[in-house]
Amino acid sequence: MVGSVGNGSMDLREREKAVPLPKEFEREEMVDALTPLRPDTVEEEEKGRTREIVLGRNVHTMCLEVKEPEDDDEVTGDREAYMASVLARYRRSLIDRTKHHLGYPYNLDFDYGALSHLQHFSINNLGDPFIESNYGVHSRQFEVGVLDWFARLWELEKNEYWGYITNCGTEGNLHGILVGREVFPNGVLYASKESHYSVFKAARMYRMECVKVATLVSGEIDCADFKAKLFQNKEKPAIINVNIGTTVKGAVDDLDLVIQTLEENGFKDRFYIHCDGALFGLMMPFVKRAPKVTFKKPIGSVSVSGHKFVGCPMPCGVQITRLEHINALSSNVEYLASRDATIMGSRNGHAPIFLWYTLNRKGYRGFQKEVQKCLRNAHYLKDRLKEAGISVMLNELSSTVVFERPKDEDFVRQWQLACEGNIAHAVVMPNVTIEKLDHFLGELLEKRSHWYQEGKLSPPCIAAEVGKINCLCSLHKK
Repeated sequence: MVGSVGNGSMDLREREKAVPLPKEFEREEMVDALTPLRPDTVEEEEKGRTREIVLGRNVHTMCLEVKEPEDDDEVTGDREAYMASVLARYRRSLIDRTKHHLGYPYNLDFDYGALSHLQHFSINNLGDPFIESNYGVHSRQFEVGVLDWFARLWELEKNEYWGYITNCGTEGNLHGILVGREVFPNGVLYASKESHYSVFKAARMYRMECVKVATLVSGEIDCADFKAKLFQNKEKPAIINVNIGTTVKGAVDDLDLVIQTLEENGFKDRFYIHCDGALFGLMMPFVKRAPKVTFKKPIGSVSVSGHKFVGCPMPCGVQITRLEHINALSSNVEYLASRDATIMGSRNGHAPIFLWYTLNRKGYRGFQKEVQKCLRNAHYLKDRLKEAGISVMLNELSSTVVFERPKDEDFVRQWQLACEGNIAHAVVMPNVTIEKLDHFLGELLEKRSHWYQEGKLSPPCIAAEVGKINCLCSLHKK
């Protein structure tokens, strides 16, 4: 069952067919309500004055108002009936949006019905995962089991690692970079320009000097430019964010070349590497010929997201670092009867249970099969797009398919594509089937024939974004 956290006797497909979406939850209604503001600023007339909205959307057109219960609600049951109807409509809208989901790296194929009975408990893993606090409703035993699994995956012994389950991938990056700064307080943060925005957020939060490094057309870090940037700050230690899959192009930075560049240019024992493996950090170990991300190399920390490839229904992540680094960051908290070394205080205690459940059900072999399926289907999508004359790029170790941005923003929103400039991408996850890809391709080709008037107009050149070899515009098409 796709995206299930509860039990039900009726098959999901039957429910989809049996109950049409009410008007307020129809895609057209939702699209109208969530139409993006273009260009970057839009002026609207509101009550006789001009209001400027910068980027984003006016979400309040879809606001579900919170109302005070009436005095007789407990007798009539009207309030409960109203809320039940709203939630039912919302659930049906989620089913529809799940069917048209391609642009973001979330695995929507999961069934956690067996864990639904645990939702009656407020499970909180506040404090250090390895030191039990006075709060007894926790899931540390599950959390440490999950952390041990990831430590084995990245080849770090139990007595040599420290980590915790975060609330999202961004928190993992915030923590990893913070550890790096504590190890080297005057260090300079280096990150490729295609790194996740949370890396640059960390630099702002911690008031760190941050240097953006150029990238190759694939999206991976340009180590020639990295070398040049290092020489500009050769007196200061280096803190480096290495991408194990960039956000837009799914590019994997060459970890070995980054280490070599550091050591050959006077930074031996003067650097800290954090590996941002939000999506591909869990896929890479199961890709043949892929370079290894391992603590046997001189890296300081690795983070992954739990709600992406693993398929956890709530945002979460895993952060692993070397135990020797964490003492500089931690402090004792008497109120908790524990130690504070995490970014957040209270932490979702349900997430470790969901992760533990999935890791036990799938194991290494199960993840390997899913990785192979994703890569196979990503190549299928790339080949079909190329056959249709659409500019497309797929990095060797990636399931992120990059192609020319569709001209119709309604189509972009319908398929929830992630876009940047002239390109868009689809992230092929375990829930993305060949049937879904064929459906997407059929709609895209039909729309595209209208956009370009069946060949009378030319599609844009995206050679600068994907390289000449991948661009099929009139100038570069062979």
